[in-house]
Amino acid sequence: MKTTLVILAAGIGSRFGGGIKQLEPVGPNGEIIIDYSIHDAIKAGFDKIVFIIRHDIENDFRARIGDRIEAKCKKLGVEVAYAYQELNDIPIELPEGRSKPWGTGHAILSCAAAVNEPFAVINADDYYGKNGFVKAAEFLKTGKYGMVGYILKNTLSDNGGVTRGICGIKEGKLVGIDETHDIIKTKTGAASNGRDIDVNSIVSMNFWCFTPGFMDELKQGFPEFLKAMSNPLKDEYLLPTIVDGMLKKGVEFTVMHTDDKWFGVTYKADKQAVVDSFKQLYAEGAYGMELYCDIAGA
Repeated sequence: MKTTLVILAAGIGSRFGGGIKQLEPVGPNGEIIIDYSIHDAIKAGFDKIVFIIRHDIENDFRARIGDRIEAKCKKLGVEVAYAYQELNDIPIELPEGRSKPWGTGHAILSCAAAVNEPFAVINADDYYGKNGFVKAAEFLKTGKYGMVGYILKNTLSDNGGVTRGICGIKEGKLVGIDETHDIIKTKTGAASNGRDIDVNSIVSMNFWCFTPGFMDELKQGFPEFLKAMSNPLKDEYLLPTIVDGMLKKGVEFTVMHTDDKWFGVTYKADKQAVVDSFKQLYAEGAYGMELYCDIAGA
């Protein structure tokens, strides 16, 4: 049975180069964050990678990322596939003036034809650490729904506020997600709009584990979302909202905790901290100077 990693990359800008945060080099040989996620996933046991992109960035994406990753994956016997999230790929007429993507739920729905096995979902521009992939790869074998949860203090930026989904958890199961905006570091921990936040809270960083049946949930839910939109120009079909609806119907999601630190370039000033963090990981021996050299067959 294959275990698939779906990477949400449709949000990468159409102009590749400086200023696109997903393409900022952070490793010693110009590696970008997505390189480490794919390395860690393959080493953990994932044997299929699906990139969700847009047709208008396909040539640039393949030249900058895809072709290089495919060459590595081919040597390792790992399948690579593409799916395309397009603004007009909806069962209704595109609302006039709509330019905003339809959200992460729509992105996953766009890869339904490419995914027929248990799969995990991550963002292209987030570094999740090794442990989350190990836990996700093992959990997917259970045929159940789950989420890799991170400790809030391990996901905050030194350079401004962030939005995090703070998880309600009971006996290891997810019971709700409180989408909390503008969480900042404080002298005593963290706060959002003047309200103290427990820095040891478990938060969702969009690292999900789904069964193939999740596609049926999306196929049913997306038309309902479109029908119920209050703002056709901005509303999005988002994974946390979809999962929350499933929780209310009694579907269980297991929460797998990881102590790994999450890295991301939310602000321009975050880049140096991310580069420094990778230097530390290399110094600790987490990665060899050439990625994939620690995987059999590479």
